[in-house]
Amino acid sequence: MAVRLAEVHPLLVWNRTPARATAALSAHPGMAAAATPRELAVACEVVLLCLSTSSDVEAVLGGPDGLEAGLQPGSLVIDCTSGEPAAARRLAGHLAARGVDYVDAPVSGGTNGAAAGTLTVMVGCPAELFPRIEAVVAPFAGRVVRMGPVGAGTAMKAVNNALLAVNILAVGEGLAGLTKAGIDPRLALDVLNGSSGRSFVSEVLVPERVLTGLWPNTFRLALLHKDIGIAAGLLAEQGIEGPVLAKALAQYAEARRALGDSADYLEAIRVIEEQAGVAIRG
Repeated sequence: MAVRLAEVHPLLVWNRTPARATAALSAHPGMAAAATPRELAVACEVVLLCLSTSSDVEAVLGGPDGLEAGLQPGSLVIDCTSGEPAAARRLAGHLAARGVDYVDAPVSGGTNGAAAGTLTVMVGCPAELFPRIEAVVAPFAGRVVRMGPVGAGTAMKAVNNALLAVNILAVGEGLAGLTKAGIDPRLALDVLNGSSGRSFVSEVLVPERVLTGLWPNTFRLALLHKDIGIAAGLLAEQGIEGPVLAKALAQYAEARRALGDSADYLEAIRVIEEQAGVAIRG
């Protein structure tokens, strides 16, 4: 995302892991690095964040060298974190007192989508701010959609990721059953992907990562577990029981205990394979 932005905008970067900022600078010599979040905020009219959780955002904002200490009236904070709707609304209200606009704009499309500039950006913001946000994020976006007021973007992202998790579990269980019944999983996927049960998981993720046994680490299982919890909480706030998401949340908690926080999100299928006593390979 940073490399895409640097192709269009003057870009100053900071990362909690300095080596990652160094790698970004190496990828695009036009970037410059800030020593602290505060230094970055002082120099920038627009600040983009992309962190793991809403708590991480609050930590980067706070403190004497945090972003908030350097933000100027009239500046805009675009938060691409897959966070919590309530936290987004709270941060927006807090920063508004400083004359700073804060909006939530989580993204979907993975590392491949970021590199290709085709991410979907789900924005929660006042309508009058949307054209400015759309112009800023355009270099890494294939589609930018205003979902509603602040908090709506994170709500949409949480539900999207929860549905992804449900689909991963369902495809994993189905393929484990078919494989154990003696059906070639590659043949099963070929038929599935020409039928009504197909999905991004069956069409792309399983063929590229499960059948091959590659299991690349692109998005932590712990973060998808977090997102399912946010979506389940959203349903509960609306008075919806959500038994399917509740089951997915429990199964991802089990996978997290079994595999650890650093495992990739698709590795929930590894737990299904182990329980079934079968390997889905083709």
